[in-house]
Amino acid sequence: MKIRVINGPNLNMLGIREPQIYGSTRYSDLVDMIEEHAKKTGIEVEVLQSNHEGDLVDMIQECYGKIDAIVINPGAYTHTSVAILDAAKAVALPMIEVHISDVSSREEFRQVSYIRAACMETISGHGLNGYLEAIDHLAAALKEG
Repeated sequence: MKIRVINGPNLNMLGIREPQIYGSTRYSDLVDMIEEHAKKTGIEVEVLQSNHEGDLVDMIQECYGKIDAIVINPGAYTHTSVAILDAAKAVALPMIEVHISDVSSREEFRQVSYIRAACMETISGHGLNGYLEAIDHLAAALKEG
């Protein structure tokens, strides 16, 4: 089972950017945490990040025929990108949207999620553990068939 974790803009700044919202754990530690969890559960995982919308579209499209499911945190593109949504719809893979903070209790513009229309679930406000939950939920869904 192969799962790709895709992170959008500013996720590479974890531990630096607004630690009162996103925590003090660095991005490299998040990647390590995800890889360790996947290894323990027998899942092949690839973690990618970009600050560029087109790169995120490419990362999604590259999954077609090669990856079983996607965990995505599009960052600010959650609220603005129809292109990312269209890419997700095109590959039609099981996908879960993850947000470290509880976006539902933040600014009004963060209430809009374009990617949600292509996702089977949204995990928001569970911190970095939301990524692990998403991986587990996707693994269970894929096993159920």
